[in-house]
Amino acid sequence: MPDPALVSHVVATTSLTPGEAARVIEDVVAFHAQTVEDYVRTRHAHLKTYGAKNPEIFARIAEELAERVVAAPQLSERQLRRIIYG
Repeated sequence: MPDPALVSHVVATTSLTPGEAARVIEDVVAFHAQTVEDYVRTRHAHLKTYGAKNPEIFARIAEELAERVVAAPQLSERQLRRIIYG
């Protein structure tokens, strides 16, 4: 279940019911939780299906990745400490 405050906000600012808002939020979060590798593979297959050639596909994916929110990598406690304390 998504954050109840976020669900309430979406319900208040749209015509969605709480259940619909929760499903939309879960879908958006799942979309953005995709790893870079999964996104690249999925997007490449999608563009290839519509006849794009690799040079065009790779340039387009590179542009999209520069503007895309991607899932953070899983970090160990040690890695988190290094971020904080150097």
